[in-house]
Parts: sequence; C-alpha cells; structure tokens
Amino acid sequence: MAKPLPDNPKEKSLRESGALNTHRVSDALFSDSEFFDPRDLVQVKYEMLRAHQVDRVSITEASRRHGYSRESFYAAAEAFKARGVLGLVDEKRGPRHPRKLTQDVQEFILAEIRSDPSVSTADLVERVGRELGVRLHRRSVERFRGARKKNNDPTRAWNQLPVGV
Repeated sequence: MAKPLPDNPKEKSLRESGALNTHRVSDALFSDSEFFDPRDLVQVKYEMLRAHQVDRVSITEASRRHGYSRESFYAAAEAFKARGVLGLVDEKRGPRHPRKLTQDVQEFILAEIRSDPSVSTADLVERVGRELGVRLHRRSVERFRGARKKNNDPTRAWNQLPVGV
C-alpha cells in the first residue's frame, strides 16, 4: 500500500484558497525552479499568458505547456484583462445561491412555520409543491430552517421553548 504523502503547508494553503493547480505543467520554467511552482494555479496561468504575450509562443503551445486547453487560455486572458491577477483564481463552482428558494418560497415557508411551529420539513416540502408548484429537496428546506435557527429567528419552534427546557 502506498504511503500517504506528508502534509505540505504550501499545498494545503493553495488547496484551501482554491488556487491549487491540478493540471500537468511541462513548461521548462517550472521543472527545476525554487520560485516557479507548478502547484500554484495563479502563477501557472500568469506564466501561460506571459509566454504568449512576451515570449511570442503560440497560444496552442503555451496552453499545452501549462496543461490547459486553448479555450482555457482565452478565458484566463479575458479574466486577467478584466480583473488582473485576481481574475486568474478559479471561481467557486456550482450555484451561488439557492435557485428554487426564492423570496416568495421563503416567505411561504415562514408563514407556514408561524402558523404551525411544529410543522415537519416533509410537510413543508409537500405544501410548497402543492401551493406554489415548486419542487424542493428536503435538504434545501432543512438548510433554510437551520440558517434561521443560527440567526435566532423567532419563527423557529425550538427558539420558542421556555428557558430551561
């Protein structure tokens, strides 16, 4: 069985900040250098753009050397033009906010909780589907309720219990 790799603080930091490059970099600049780190996504993308702009390497070749497609090169170039170095950091993937939990749906759920604080999540999902025609996942409603609990929302049933219970 393979030994687990030792924790590398730089790699951990890059991973946590969303700047860990997972692409294979074959550019000579990154092969035996203390400064150029093929794990640093921002550095790799910047050097890919610089190779084309300054060294006059073709886009196809610069992309290949740095482990990216031509489409990724163009996206990085556009992002760099618009936002500078910050544009080279990959954005978080996936939805940025709940798509189905609109303001209307949230207000409906809150009204249902106010009228019956003991209403179950399954009942809320069913009522939203029946009344508003929106199919929600149980976890979406649970997360919404949990967020309201964290904020000490008085519409939460467990926040209405007497002190000491």
